[in-house]
Amino acid sequence: MNAKVYVTLKTGVLDSQGKAVKHSLETLNFKEVTDVRIGKFIELKLEGVTKSEAEKHVKAMCEKLLANTVIESYKFEVSE
Repeated sequence: MNAKVYVTLKTGVLDSQGKAVKHSLETLNFKEVTDVRIGKFIELKLEGVTKSEAEKHVKAMCEKLLANTVIESYKFEVSE
């Protein structure tokens, strides 16, 4: 199984990296960019589990380690 995990800051949480990138893009004349949010992308390979087990395990991984659920949101996709 393969899992793709996307972790982003929740709406309302200050994203200082995103602000810095937005400012740099404006400096490079990309004025159409109105907001930038920086996140994490994590790829996992899982063996010896069914798809439903993999989904359950990846959710637990996100809750326990991969995302700080106080300030971050996550979503994931599991495929064979």
